[in-house]
Amino acid sequence: MRGFIALRGAKNCVTIFGSARFDEKHPYYQMAYQTAYELGKAGYTIMTGGGPGIMEAANRGARDAGTCSIGCNIVLPHEQRPNPYTDIQVTFRHFFVRKVMLLRYSQAFIIFPGGFGTMDEVFETVTLMQTGKIRDFPIVVMGSAYWQHMRQFLVNTMLENGTIDEKDLSFARLTDDPKDVPELIRLQKVGRTL
Repeated sequence: MRGFIALRGAKNCVTIFGSARFDEKHPYYQMAYQTAYELGKAGYTIMTGGGPGIMEAANRGARDAGTCSIGCNIVLPHEQRPNPYTDIQVTFRHFFVRKVMLLRYSQAFIIFPGGFGTMDEVFETVTLMQTGKIRDFPIVVMGSAYWQHMRQFLVNTMLENGTIDEKDLSFARLTDDPKDVPELIRLQKVGRTL
């Protein structure tokens, strides 16, 4: 209930996912900062998991762009401290509640390189879209070199063995240019029923 109250005024949100382990010198941190900055200048609110790494970079970019910066943090025994760049910070005890909130308020997802948590968020979302449990919405994947082997696995193993369909591979757009992201979101919205 606390999350719904805290986020009741959140509008036009784009959620950015990625590793908590990249510091500000890492190229993916810098790419996440610039992506959030571009989205903020395009009028989007930026929402993240509220922690360090990619999440911090995105909240920082949003703050510097002058847009609302939201963090949906999670209580963990290590690694997940809230970052200082949020205007609204909500802390959750359970991952599933946090994911519901991130999905509920988002118009699009931006996926940066990450670990198991990022994979969980991506694949649960794609599964929900594939099964019609949620409406399709834009997903943009950043960091093409990082995701190259995952894409090959999806095509060469899953598709080839018939465990997914060709249309299941159309869930996302890939870019390494933060300036492309607002337009990719717009184009995906036009091409899908929201």
